Amino acid sequence: MMKRGLVFFLSLLAFNLSYAEALRVAVASNFVQPAKVLADQFAQQHGIRMDIISGSSGKLLAQIQHGAPFDIFLSADQQKPAALIASGHGLADSRFTYARGQLVLWSLSDAADVKARLMAGNFRHLALANPRLAPYGQAAAETLAALGISESTQDKWVMGENIAQTWHFVQSGNAELGFVAQSQVMVDGEVRQGSVWRVPDSLHKPVLQDAVLLSRAKDNAAAQQFMRFLRSAQAQKVITAYGYGQPL
Repeated sequence: MMKRGLVFFLSLLAFNLSYAEALRVAVASNFVQPAKVLADQFAQQHGIRMDIISGSSGKLLAQIQHGAPFDIFLSADQQKPAALIASGHGLADSRFTYARGQLVLWSLSDAADVKARLMAGNFRHLALANPRLAPYGQAAAETLAALGISESTQDKWVMGENIAQTWHFVQSGNAELGFVAQSQVMVDGEVRQGSVWRVPDSLHKPVLQDAVLLSRAKDNAAAQQFMRFLRSAQAQKVITAYGYGQPL
């Protein structure tokens, strides 16, 4: 009985210690919601808590380069993880594409033809993320150029620092239309609120989102375990439910 009690105590202690050592994961703003679901599943299965720090990929990149104590970076593009590897902040053999993003044009108005409204210029403000900081903002700018309406709409642009701020511009009514990530407004193919136009991939470069294990976590078994979990069928099911495509 005493031996069984000791084994239980030691296993409980090990669980509590692992749970106390939270992983610090830098997550691009578009991926916050699925990241929270994945963090909950990972904690339940492995007893390892995750702290999610979100922002534009550009801002997170700068923070990592200036010593922010993150273990993993889930970017909204491929370029920034590659830059971290080149500068010695990321581990080259850890990088992989975890999701293929989907850009949408969103309006709070129900049953609206948002593309027609965009093309007609029938709006006062158009929200998009800063193309210099956010890959979804770059995709939005490329889309407007491909449609031939960059110049005609530019004086109506309202730029967010990241895709979360862009979503808020539309949600608050400060912009009638906004380019956001599908994951922010749809789950399992259903629009949560308002109307969307799924922007065809042909109008912008693919939004391929890469993960990278950061150098400070090279010996962190929990971080390596989460990177494996992110590639699992279970994780990909969550990612797909939020409207992301499978990695190419």
